[in-house]
Amino acid sequence: MIRVLSVFGTRPEAIKMAPLVRVLADSPLIDSKVVVTAQHREMLDSVLTIFGILPDFDLDIMSAGQDLAEITTKALNGLMGVIERLRPDLVLVHGDTTTTLAASLAAYYSGVCLGHVEAGLRTHDKYAPFPEEINRRVAGVCADLHFAPTEAARANLLAENVDPKAIFVTGNTSIDAAAGLVRPNYKFKEQALNSLDFSRRILTLTAHRRENHGQPLREICRAALRIGSDFPDAEIVYPVHPSPAVSPTVHEILGKKSGIHLVNPLDIEDMHNLMARSHLVLTDSGGLQEEAPHHNVPVVVLRRVTERPEGVEAGCLVVAGNGEQSVYKAVAELLTDSELHARMSKAENPFGDGFASQRILSGIMQYFVGATALGRPNKKEGFNRGLVQRG
Repeated sequence: MIRVLSVFGTRPEAIKMAPLVRVLADSPLIDSKVVVTAQHREMLDSVLTIFGILPDFDLDIMSAGQDLAEITTKALNGLMGVIERLRPDLVLVHGDTTTTLAASLAAYYSGVCLGHVEAGLRTHDKYAPFPEEINRRVAGVCADLHFAPTEAARANLLAENVDPKAIFVTGNTSIDAAAGLVRPNYKFKEQALNSLDFSRRILTLTAHRRENHGQPLREICRAALRIGSDFPDAEIVYPVHPSPAVSPTVHEILGKKSGIHLVNPLDIEDMHNLMARSHLVLTDSGGLQEEAPHHNVPVVVLRRVTERPEGVEAGCLVVAGNGEQSVYKAVAELLTDSELHARMSKAENPFGDGFASQRILSGIMQYFVGATALGRPNKKEGFNRGLVQRG
């Protein structure tokens, strides 16, 4: 059996890794183990509960006011211990979080094969998004297996001289996770959403990324305030991230304003059912850029650049930046131009078909069966172990 250790620590990672963890657990050829860093504690736990995932190891590293250096060092030290104890054949990481950065380094330091899920996304600007662009580049350099969600992501990897045989185009596991979540008579756990009038135009808004902290977030909130005032037939729902760099600013500008609903962070079921009933999604989230088109909802990206240009090319996404005027203009256009809204709603989602996890499993099997057939050294006992000893 191939022992696979899946590593994640935030809610977005957990959502996207959950369907893959299920597929791995169901395979008779895989010994599947899960470790969570709990970089985000409460928001992670809700996903674990919904998907019925019980981690084999929980590092529980979250602490109040933690910075990137603290998260990185605690995760790296904890993951080194887990990897050395388990000696997995493969460590799987996802995307671009600080947990991903730490796990990639831990696998590399331990001489263990690394698989990168959602590989190859690039903006080519190391500060946008910060720190995610560097996190995923480091994961890409360390990785032995690259599970690219799209052909464009594969092209980015090829441009970085990654071996084509190590790249598998799979689609994105976020679409796998969305299957079956939206139900016609769904009752929201967040009670405030049950009283919304969904015959009106609902705009779902999320903004929390580090590059939007401070003035950009204030500009986004002021744009939302203007939209709420100028379009009284629209209502804005903002699940507010609990970060102290986000929540106080949002409540200061948008709190107790007519037509604007500030609610607690939503679990995956509430979020998908809200998106599916929305007229627009405004977000700086990477996952929502993939998930909203799955529900035929246009997305206004609240960032200067996106690592998901396929969505822009397909017509699902429009990049609005994070300035008050540019955000307002992009949203107002979609609220006044019904033909534009209809085109974006009908655009084909380029991010997956719901079978990414199965393709990743096939890629893992292909790699390890091929490695055995070619007589490649076993990484945990062969030349990489020697590198660790000499290092």
